[in-house]
Amino acid sequence: MGYRKLGRSTDQRLAMLRDLTTDLIINERIVTTESRAKEVRRTAEKMITLGKKGDLHARRQAAKFMRNEVANIKEQDDGVEIQSALQKLFSDVAPRYKDRQGGYTRIMKTAPRRGDAAPMAIIELV
Repeated sequence: MGYRKLGRSTDQRLAMLRDLTTDLIINERIVTTESRAKEVRRTAEKMITLGKKGDLHARRQAAKFMRNEVANIKEQDDGVEIQSALQKLFSDVAPRYKDRQGGYTRIMKTAPRRGDAAPMAIIELV
């Protein structure tokens, strides 16, 4: 197989990857295990590539994968502006990488997790 199973069934694995990818887009940096980080890198780079395309079809494909979560709340004079994770991907994150041909994420290894000594890593947007 061309992917890691991560000790989960298919639906659980896809749900976990959707959550981690959405969290990475919102926070731009997450701490997770090394093997999860390597799998999240694959999906996150695909989402950013869709964000760079910017057309309706790419937006619908990204919306099909990402969770519908609130990324940012801004208070303005006349009301409140709520930005979702998908809007942040297309308006903030993707334009940052318009001249870059891939390699949007960085994985840095950290100390093992206390308790089970699982190898940990920080994955962040470059």
